Amino acid sequence: MSRQSLAGRKALVTGGARGIGAAIAQALARAGASIMIADILEEAGRASATAIAKEGVPTGFVGLDVTDDAQWERAVAQTVGTLGGYDILINNAGIEITSLISEVGAEDARRMCDVNIVGTVLGMKHAFRAMRPNGPAGKGGAVVNIASVAATIAFPSIAVYSGTKSAVDRMTRVGAMEAGKLGYGVRVNCIYPGLIPTDMGMQLANDIVKVGLAADVSAAVGSVVEQTPLGRLAEVTDIGDAAVFLCSNEARFITGIGLPVDGGMGM
Repeated sequence: MSRQSLAGRKALVTGGARGIGAAIAQALARAGASIMIADILEEAGRASATAIAKEGVPTGFVGLDVTDDAQWERAVAQTVGTLGGYDILINNAGIEITSLISEVGAEDARRMCDVNIVGTVLGMKHAFRAMRPNGPAGKGGAVVNIASVAATIAFPSIAVYSGTKSAVDRMTRVGAMEAGKLGYGVRVNCIYPGLIPTDMGMQLANDIVKVGLAADVSAAVGSVVEQTPLGRLAEVTDIGDAAVFLCSNEARFITGIGLPVDGGMGM
């Protein structure tokens, strides 16, 4: 794939302040896309945008709580206004709160559903409205939703999170069908990342120890590696490269899929 396979494209990346989101934003920028970082973490989000802008890439930051319809509308308008268009959405923002089913807190479950499910569908809603013919961007595009290997395996202590990421997978496929049938010119796919040693990933490892499923963090991580045929944890660059592919013209006839980037863990 060309280093400039996304030249001229305009991307909004949610949860782009750090971790997977920041890595995807950097990968898209290296491939030639302009970038709008969206996050509730303003200081970290602006720092992420500044780092990309230093490479000469048109970049901006917008504060976004993905559960808020009005904030999505504002974020998309700012993306179109700042970047001069909008044809890539990376629906990455998400949260994970570890708990055994016997100990699940109702408010924790609702919060994960709100961010991971409602936030994702609102992102698709406003991407479709902007990218479809006669929308403010109006040139079609690509949506990549970030699901998880947790949507494909039975991993203990993350039942609600797994359920929300399974929902992301289903919504991706329905979104792809609607966008295709209605002539929006928007492809919709999702990625299932494996466990990555980001802040969220390592918090999960620590939480697994706390609930009694592993003796220590090393054992928790080791059990994941043992289940992974390629014998390592995922890296953020693995996810970034996959996102670039799904947004590129090389994936022009791919829509409605879930792409595992998990070293074979979920096969």
